[in-house]
Formats: sequence, C-alpha cells, structure tokens
Amino acid sequence: MPIMTEAPLENCAFICPKRTWRRKFDDAFRGVIQSIRQQSSYRVHFVFALVVPILALLLKLHLWEWCFVILLIAVVIATEMLNSAIETLSRVITDEYDERIRQALDISGGAVLVVSIFAAILGTVIFATAFLRLLAFYLTPLS
Repeated sequence: MPIMTEAPLENCAFICPKRTWRRKFDDAFRGVIQSIRQQSSYRVHFVFALVVPILALLLKLHLWEWCFVILLIAVVIATEMLNSAIETLSRVITDEYDERIRQALDISGGAVLVVSIFAAILGTVIFATAFLRLLAFYLTPLS
C-alpha cells in the first residue's frame, strides 16, 4: 500500500475542524471543476445537461416536466461525481489490484449506469410526449 503524504492543514478539508461557509462552497465548486476536467464520462453527462434544457425550451415543456428533467440531470451528474470520488479514493488506497476495490468500483459504475438508463427512459417519455403535443397543436386545423 502506498503511504499517504501529509498535506498542509489549510488544504485538507477533512481534517480542518472549522471551515467557513465560503470555504465549503469553494471546495465544492472545485470538486465540480475537477470532475469536468478529469472525468471523460462526466463530460458526456455535462454535454447532455447543456443540450437537454435547450431541447426542453424548443418543445415548450410544462413546469412539472421541467422540474422532472432538472431533477434527472442533477441525479445523473451527482451519481457520476460520487462514482468519480470512489475511483479517486481507490487509487489512493492502493495501486495494486484488489478484488474488493474492483467490486466497489463495479457497483459505483453500475449505479451510474442504472441512473443514466432510467433518466434516458424517463427523458424519452417526457420529450416524446411534448413533441407529440406540439405536433398535434401545429397539425390541428383552425376552426
């Protein structure tokens, strides 16, 4: 097992007894930026998170549909970030193969897969319904 090196106290969020709210938010935003920069799968989800609202605007989703779509985006991105955190921690624990770590990584990756599949299914239902609603509106003759 590799030995963890000591970091300066001001850089270690987990050992600092008191952090200001500003510092907590700074640390959290740094985590979001690190996810975007370091994880290719996160970038794919991030692109969808940008494209889907544009499509929602074009299809004129109802308020409840917007809420659901935003919730789905947040859950997928948060799950991906948790998976990335587990991957990062596994590399800190050991550089060698460990069956238990592989299982943990498979489970966290599986969680992202399950959430993404269900988000895609629900998103398809919402967007297909909105598309058909819009199509019916434009194809209905004026009386």
